[in-house]
Amino acid sequence: MAFNSIEEVSDRHLHILWTNADPDTSENMVMMYARNAKLNDWWDKVTVIIWGAPQKLVLENEAVRMKMKMAEQAGVEFTACISCAINLGTLEGLEAEGIEVIRWGEKLSLLMQNGKHVLTV
Repeated sequence: MAFNSIEEVSDRHLHILWTNADPDTSENMVMMYARNAKLNDWWDKVTVIIWGAPQKLVLENEAVRMKMKMAEQAGVEFTACISCAINLGTLEGLEAEGIEVIRWGEKLSLLMQNGKHVLTV
């Protein structure tokens, strides 16, 4: 899912950096926008990066997981920061949910340094 080289990231690929663990924000911004962005072809590719506290929300909140499944069915990809997962004790749970868990620090920096589309919530 994650890119190996910045050249792999097209101008129509949106990365959503999800850092807010508020359930209402998760449902009414992150999941709603990501899903609709794919369904309506606003973006060719949408990747949600789960960073920090939302990792716990994903594992603890069934409604959030259901919204994620709906977004996945629309073509949204989910990935998570491994350092956060280790610190928060969420690594095994995220992997059990089928979420890619990798090092995102350098990749996020490359996205921003190269003017790629990153929406932070």
